Amino acid sequence: MVSARAAAAMAIFVLVALSTSHMAFSLRPGAGLGVCRASGYLPGRSGNCEKSNDPDCCEDGKKYPQYRCSPPVTASTKAVLTLNSFEKGKDGGGPSECDNAYHSDEEKVVALSTGWFSNMARCGHRIKISANGNSVYAKVVDECDSVHGCDDEHNFEPPCDNNIVDASPAVWDALGLDQSLGMVDITWSEE
Repeated sequence: MVSARAAAAMAIFVLVALSTSHMAFSLRPGAGLGVCRASGYLPGRSGNCEKSNDPDCCEDGKKYPQYRCSPPVTASTKAVLTLNSFEKGKDGGGPSECDNAYHSDEEKVVALSTGWFSNMARCGHRIKISANGNSVYAKVVDECDSVHGCDDEHNFEPPCDNNIVDASPAVWDALGLDQSLGMVDITWSEE
C-alpha cells in the first residue's frame, strides 16, 4: 500500500514534471502535443553564402523563425532530411559542434535541429534514418542551429526549422535519394 503522504508527493512530482515539460516545449494552441512553435524571429542579413548544395540564403530584412524546441523523439520521428556538406569551405559553415572537426562527404554524418541536438547530448550517437523503404545509420556530429543564422558562422543561411536532420551526401547516397531534391520527408530514431 502507498501511504497518503507518498501518493501526495508523487502527485506533486507529476504536476511539476508536466508543468516543466510544458514550459520546455512552446506548444501551439490546438495543434496537439509535441508541436513547438517559434520562440522568436531573426532579422535577415545577406552575405557571402556558399551555394554548393543550393542552400536557402538569408535576405536582408526578412524575418526568420527561431526554435528552441523540436517535436518529441519517438521510435519513428518524422523529420525533413536536408543536404549538407561538412567539409571545410563548403555550405556547412564552420567545423562540427561535437568534435570541432570537418567531415568528408563520404562519411555518414548528420546535424540535428537545436531541440533534438539537446545541448550536445546526442553528440557521437548513431541514429537510424529511413526513407523510401531504405534505412541507414549516421553519426550525429553537429547542430542544425534553429536559433541563430544569417551570419558567416552559419553560411548566411537562416536558422533551421525545428524538424531537420541535415545529412551528408553519403547519407543521401546510402538511402538512394536524389540529392538535387535538397529535402525529403524521412523518419529517424535513436539506435
